[in-house]
Amino acid sequence: MSTAQAHWSDAPLAWRDRLLSSAGFRRWAEAFVPTRWIARRRAAALFDLLAGFVYSQVLLACVQLRLFDLLAAQGPLTLAALAQRLSLPLAGTERLVLAAVSLRLLDARSESRYGLGALGAAMVGNTAVAAMVEHHGALYRDLADPVALLRGEPASAQLAGFWPYAGSAAPGGLPAPQLAAYSALMAASQPLVAEQVLQAYPLRRHRRLLDVGGGDGAFACAAAAHAPGLQLQVFDLPGVVVRARERFERAGLAARCSAVGGDFFSDALPPGADLITLLRVVHDHDDAQVLMLLRAVRQALAAGGRLLLAEPLAETPGAEAMGHAYFGFYLMAMGQGRPRSEARLRELAMQAGFGRVRRLRTRMPLQTGLLLLDRG
Repeated sequence: MSTAQAHWSDAPLAWRDRLLSSAGFRRWAEAFVPTRWIARRRAAALFDLLAGFVYSQVLLACVQLRLFDLLAAQGPLTLAALAQRLSLPLAGTERLVLAAVSLRLLDARSESRYGLGALGAAMVGNTAVAAMVEHHGALYRDLADPVALLRGEPASAQLAGFWPYAGSAAPGGLPAPQLAAYSALMAASQPLVAEQVLQAYPLRRHRRLLDVGGGDGAFACAAAAHAPGLQLQVFDLPGVVVRARERFERAGLAARCSAVGGDFFSDALPPGADLITLLRVVHDHDDAQVLMLLRAVRQALAAGGRLLLAEPLAETPGAEAMGHAYFGFYLMAMGQGRPRSEARLRELAMQAGFGRVRRLRTRMPLQTGLLLLDRG
């Protein structure tokens, strides 16, 4: 693009910037009836950015107090009844309940009672989201000084400690107890991804699935129920696959499901699967590592095999902030990885030697974007 073209394309935005940054224009827009609603909406959106941390802490308090499950089980309750059941003072209960009502987590009901709101009802029994809400305390501590984090000088390293493989030169040697916390979180949140993948792609057409980075086998168990004739194998760190084998034994799936320990950056993947899955694995790593992993996956696939790659994709329409804002900063605090768009993953897949790449439709693209890669 030439300098002249760049100038002309930027001109309308420069005009808009001058207008919106003018205090006089803002006062005019707030007073002028046809533009007043726009000014109010943008002011509210800016305030929501400012207050977002407080909103998330209201949600955290509700989750820690098991408030949503309480109201689901007992129905709407008065403030006094809630205070007693939550072991909170009445004033604190009122403050929490009114905040939760404003966030649509709770609703005001008849006879001075309060029940579940539209968003609170969606949290009932939702152990995956609840686990993530409670986990975010570590992220907030790492983000206490975002400028220091951007400079590579974080004051805290909570997430790096929670995901120990992120900073380890030899993750294959990490002991099982050090891997337990993040493995439990992945297992708790896995149903969100598993449901989307299993709805979007028929596994029954395959004979053997290898879930790389498959953790404690939660997805493998879900896939086994979805496709009764499928043989399944999990590949993950030695300290993690111990939990997978235990899960398979408990589920009565040991004859169909197995687990192999190793480091997928230094150990060869088990060969012969006609379907390999990478579920929320790729965005944890930088480009050079992702390319190495994709090449290893392609090498391990049987002729005509496929890779299912599930990620919260950056630049997802309607969920743009999820990619570069949320995951961009989360992964930076974690110490490695980056959010990627579908286009960027296609580029990496082509470099790794894969053939056709297709985007599969999922019901909740905010949670899971899904790409199907042919071995080529």
